[in-house]
Amino acid sequence: MKIALLGYGKMGKMIEQVALERKHEIVLKIDHDNLQELTLENLQKADVAIEFSTPHTVLNNIALCFEAEIPVVVGATGWYEKLQEVKIECLQRNASLIYASNFSVGVNIFFHINKMLAKVMNRFPDYEVQVEEIHHTQKLDAPSGTAITIAEGIIENMPVKEAWVNVVSGTLNDASPLSITPQQLLIESHRIENVPGTHTVVYDSEVDSIEFKHTAHNRSGFALGAVLAAEWVKDRKGFFTAADLFNFNA
Repeated sequence: MKIALLGYGKMGKMIEQVALERKHEIVLKIDHDNLQELTLENLQKADVAIEFSTPHTVLNNIALCFEAEIPVVVGATGWYEKLQEVKIECLQRNASLIYASNFSVGVNIFFHINKMLAKVMNRFPDYEVQVEEIHHTQKLDAPSGTAITIAEGIIENMPVKEAWVNVVSGTLNDASPLSITPQQLLIESHRIENVPGTHTVVYDSEVDSIEFKHTAHNRSGFALGAVLAAEWVKDRKGFFTAADLFNFNA
């Protein structure tokens, strides 16, 4: 395939490496230094775009991909409040988009089992649940998109939990656990140097604790998943998530 990379930071460079190893060609690389090269003409040289830019640029980039009539893989987060609007636009245009808070194969297995575990634990109210996430200090958003997806999977399967609330360790919103109501699911965020990403779901009772954990050793799993998504969506039309790509329910 011919791939356009929209966002050429650490993840973009890793995606490029994986794509080249899989015999694809990178025909466009866009970062903040060459935004003037992001044109319809240049985008149309690609078979598919992979979007890993920023919350401030992702929506414009998606719209441009729709206009260029090329499928887009969206790994950037921070735009999900516009998700339904983007979905409607995608379907109306008969365009192609696949998005995920995390394209890693291992993380998507984790997402799937997390939902199953929450469904089981819902029968045992003595256990209180929370989500913990650790990322590198350069990560711009908190909580991570991955942590939000994990929390939403729990809320979907535990009716007692109605919404998640985030506490960032070591900052002004570092709240006492007493401020969390029983209907809220706590996501505790930590930022530590050189941590690609660790996510833990903790079920805690007076007698024991159950921990379900995913630890990323590096970013290559995220990059591979994004390239796999590009290969999958290239000849499809519609609005998809990583759940469609991995299809655990088949």
